[in-house]
Amino acid sequence: MSRVTILGAGVLGLALATELAARGADVHLVDPHPVPGGHGCSWWAGGMLAPCCEFENAEEPVLRYGRAAIDWWDRHAGGVTRAGTLVVTPARDRRELDRFARRTEGFEVIGADPLAALEPDMAGRFDRALFFPAEAHLDPRAALAALHGGLARRGITVAAAPPAGPGQVIDCRGLAARDILPDLRGVRGEMLVLRCPEVTLSRPVRLLHPRVPIYLVPRGGGLYMLGATMIESDRRGVVTARSVLELLSAAYALHPAFGEAEIVELGADARPAFPDNLPRIGRAGGRLYANGLYRHGYLLAPAVAMQMADHIETGAKPEFWHETDDQR
Repeated sequence: MSRVTILGAGVLGLALATELAARGADVHLVDPHPVPGGHGCSWWAGGMLAPCCEFENAEEPVLRYGRAAIDWWDRHAGGVTRAGTLVVTPARDRRELDRFARRTEGFEVIGADPLAALEPDMAGRFDRALFFPAEAHLDPRAALAALHGGLARRGITVAAAPPAGPGQVIDCRGLAARDILPDLRGVRGEMLVLRCPEVTLSRPVRLLHPRVPIYLVPRGGGLYMLGATMIESDRRGVVTARSVLELLSAAYALHPAFGEAEIVELGADARPAFPDNLPRIGRAGGRLYANGLYRHGYLLAPAVAMQMADHIETGAKPEFWHETDDQR
């Protein structure tokens, strides 16, 4: 556990630096952007710590490690709200709710009155919902800042270039690592930050729709993160008019007051993903790498970080270890 240089200060790079620093490593973070996580998909995440909901179309490790991630974020960043998740659908799309229930676990089926008790501003809008009481959410930007602050108190800051001299290098650059990971692909997500003080929600709400499912995550002060599209594309930086229209139409279906919401921010980025949509730890380009969090950045970053730290500290083979044909 001597010098370790981490390339990339997104959610995975910061989580790994936090794990390694706690174990006594001499950690150096390298990123061309001065704000940790402030230029990529870590910045535009919803912040839902919702492993049971994500299990609808994810592999088992997302459920297993996602449950443990809630406590990890509480310990290292704070700001975790453990209020659960609500999943609803318009009456005409009731089959979507039934399908979602078949593919997930850890929920309670509730009617209109319990739903109104949980979220009074949704009273009378839906007669049935799924409530996932063990799930949580956080503000991703505040969480990134908390990890960075914890590292700064240990004397670890973000540099634009790696230090000279020997040491272990770990690549956590996301899509930028395609120069050494050619099978990494981008999955585009577009999100909006809305201000709608007329509606008060205390937990994330997912609205199911056969074509445009959305999530709405409260950020406090009448702010909400609305997302997100899933498009097989590595196009970054701009949100299309069609996506804005579809996301806002779905938000209006959740509550008409969102029709008068103020659009505070628009953002889009491409999530790094491998063909199986699970993360990988391995060696490529003469260095270790950790990558491919897909849409599960805040759910899986703690597990990937701990597995990588264990590997460096003890040589243990990570569950997410990936060997290429020439390494077998």
